[in-house]
Amino acid sequence: AASGDPRAQRTLADMYRNLGRYQDAEPIYSRMLTANPNDWRLHFARGAARERLGRWPEAEADLRRALELSPDQPEVLNYLGYSWVDRGEHLEEGLSMIRRAVELPPTSAAIIDSLGWAYFRMGEYAQALEHVERAVELYPADATLNDHLGDVYWRLGRRIEARFQWQRALTLEPDDRAAIDAKLPNGLAPPP
Repeated sequence: AASGDPRAQRTLADMYRNLGRYQDAEPIYSRMLTANPNDWRLHFARGAARERLGRWPEAEADLRRALELSPDQPEVLNYLGYSWVDRGEHLEEGLSMIRRAVELPPTSAAIIDSLGWAYFRMGEYAQALEHVERAVELYPADATLNDHLGDVYWRLGRRIEARFQWQRALTLEPDDRAAIDAKLPNGLAPPP
C-alpha cells in the first residue's frame, strides 16, 4: 500500500475495516476517493467506516452518494435503510430500501434480517417474525440474527423461545454481550 498501488491500498483499507480498525481505514478511503470520486464502492466502504466511528452525518452522506452512483446495490440499500430504521429515522424510506435490497440477488441473511428488524422497529412483530426466522435459517451461527429473533419472540409473548435465542446468541460471540445478558432476567422493556 505504501507504494501507492490502488489495489493494495484498497485491500489494506478493507482489511482494517474488517478488523474493526475503522480509524485506520477511513483516511485511506478518503485519499482514494480524491482520485476516484465516482467509485460507489469507496463511498460505501468509507460510509460504513464512518458510521462505526460514530460520525453519522458524514456516513449518511457517503452512503447516499454511493446510492446515487449505483442505485441497485443491495449492500448500500440495506446499510442505509437499516441504519435509518435502527436510528428511528426515515422509517418508511428505510423500509422501502430494505425491501428493494431483499428483491435483488444474492439472497442474504443479513438483508432479510434487516427487513425483519425494520418491521420490528415499527411494531409489526408478526411480519418481523417471518423475516427474522428466515434469516436465522439461512445463517444460524450469527449472534445478531439470533438476538433479533429473541427480541421478536419476546414481543410476541414467546418468552421461553426468546430466552433460548438470547442464550444462543451469547454462545456466538456477540458484539454487545452486556446488552444480551441484561435481557435474560427480565426481557425487553415495554416498547416506546
